[in-house]
Amino acid sequence: MFSAEQLRTFTKNIFQSIGFSEEDATLAATVLIAADLRGVDSHGIARLAGYVRLFDHGRLNPTPTIKIVHQTPSTAVVDGDAGVGLVVGPKTMEIVIEKAKNVGSGWISVQNSNHFGIAGYHAMLALPHDMIGMAMTNAAPLVAPTFSLEKMLGTNPIAVAVPAQEEPAFVADFASTAAAYGKFEILQRKNLPAPLGWAQDSAGNITTDSNPIKNGGALLPLGSDREHGSHKGYGLGAIVDIFSGVLSGANYGPWVPPFATAGFMSANEGVGKGTGHFFGAMRIDGFRPADEFKAHMDTWIRRFRSAEAVEGKQVLIPGDPERAIEADRLENGLDLLDPVVQSLEELGKRFGVSL
Repeated sequence: MFSAEQLRTFTKNIFQSIGFSEEDATLAATVLIAADLRGVDSHGIARLAGYVRLFDHGRLNPTPTIKIVHQTPSTAVVDGDAGVGLVVGPKTMEIVIEKAKNVGSGWISVQNSNHFGIAGYHAMLALPHDMIGMAMTNAAPLVAPTFSLEKMLGTNPIAVAVPAQEEPAFVADFASTAAAYGKFEILQRKNLPAPLGWAQDSAGNITTDSNPIKNGGALLPLGSDREHGSHKGYGLGAIVDIFSGVLSGANYGPWVPPFATAGFMSANEGVGKGTGHFFGAMRIDGFRPADEFKAHMDTWIRRFRSAEAVEGKQVLIPGDPERAIEADRLENGLDLLDPVVQSLEELGKRFGVSL
């Protein structure tokens, strides 16, 4: 068991070891460990070695100059200068929120970035400002669109955070696939099969292979197959890809570079720059008084929570499971899988950082 502070300090020190400033290392570590605290283990410290591999292969700039390359009062494109998305994301959200303060809403598409951790972290940055926050990102092609044998889209998550008055915020954060790829990585570490409907094999048949990509298969969109609505998951993933990649000038579709694999493309190949993100923030008082809205959000949340449920279950609000896990892990610590601990120990040995 490890405390969140132990893991945050270790992560910060590793990022500093590859050239991050103390400020950026602290921010990146905070975003990464937030995933573990919220129970999204697939996007937490288990991915730290992946960020180091990006650096090793020249795909991650530890000292980026993040800049606006085009803007209007409410919109912009930001170039992340090949920085880590864990830093590019929050810094871009600062600009988004400032635009929303000035003109009611802010919308920024990002090019030339890398993996940004959990989408929910970035969306939630709008909450203290009485704003609704949005965050999405495209990702490496692991997903076959409905009826496709080719991998054309990433897991392409979407997050929306909405403040309430007395109740905790509504925070929806989900991949546009049947399961995020990190879920497969966890199954691989445990040597377990994948649930039916998460992936297809090289011939397009549903499979329980927990490593389908290695064997020529693909992840499936949300809905799994056409009869269960996979075209809707495909549509969601496509929207994220267009907003994050086509709109920003980042790579999109099958050209998005992989998270931590070297040699996929050089800087001059593909159709754009790096990985793309999309962020938004809307002032609630641009629609109605914020206190009035948040009071009604309380009513909405309480009514949904009190809905008659199947025996032994309760209707949850998006964000409820993550908050419960975070409270537990802050009190009792985080239990990391042995392969993750081994990976961290190897990083610690390389950089002289104690876990």
